[in-house]
Amino acid sequence: MADYYDKAIKALQLNGKGERTQQCYARAVRMLCEFYDKTPDRISEEELQEYFLHRKNVSKWSPNTMRICYCGIRFFYVNVLKHDWHIFNILRAQTERRLPCVLSKEEVHSILGHVKTFHNYTFLTTVYSCGLRLSEALNLQVSDIDGRRRMVHVHHGKGAKDRYVPLPMATLSLLRRHWCTHKNPLLIFPALGRNGKSASSAQTPMAKASVQGAFRQAKSEAGINKRRVSIHTLRHSYATHLLEAGVNLRVIQRYMGHAQLETTMVYLHLTRKGEEEAYSIIDRVMKGFDDEN
Repeated sequence: MADYYDKAIKALQLNGKGERTQQCYARAVRMLCEFYDKTPDRISEEELQEYFLHRKNVSKWSPNTMRICYCGIRFFYVNVLKHDWHIFNILRAQTERRLPCVLSKEEVHSILGHVKTFHNYTFLTTVYSCGLRLSEALNLQVSDIDGRRRMVHVHHGKGAKDRYVPLPMATLSLLRRHWCTHKNPLLIFPALGRNGKSASSAQTPMAKASVQGAFRQAKSEAGINKRRVSIHTLRHSYATHLLEAGVNLRVIQRYMGHAQLETTMVYLHLTRKGEEEAYSIIDRVMKGFDDEN
């Protein structure tokens, strides 16, 4: 199986897929092989069909999970094993249109106020105030911070796209204070190590699990009971709060790194500001009609 894994990763890299996509696609093939307990070249088209139906109807995988499953396995069989099977022409995952959960500004401040350690507080504040993805924030480097222009250069965002996002003055000051606690020449958020004293020479960023755990604990202590609230919710909240403050949707699209405006437009469904203004305008335009009868 290791040989097939290596072939899959090489094909994905040649196709220009990002590291996260490579991992997801390779995992989809690995789970298929574990299900049948045999190598992928020995799995028939009929078995593949039964596997997809099992995951959909028995495992009850979500449409998004099924989409990754379909795409990963299709890519492997078409590009690595060179199988031109009919089933790959009919695979379609149902489109899932769930609105993301967002937090109010008060809820964000409440969660951040319950974060125990300064490095986790700085990290989560940076994620929110710059609208970053978890991996983008973890991999921030000292050279990415342009203090004079108050901008953050985000490297290799989703789809391997770079972008610049505004850096609030308060966040810049916070990052400077945080950096002075470790003075790592490369990383903004270096791994602390077991003794907490190796951050200055660390070559890797903080562990994803540690900041996720800190966020969950702070959310619980803040009494936030909304469903599907994670660190990524801070990013959704950032975009929604900018929209409510009157920032142009196209500008928010650029800050978020969205390739399509339609992706950014989902935040229109998460705020009532425009709707309340519309009600006021409609009332003003229609005023007087009730007097005509």
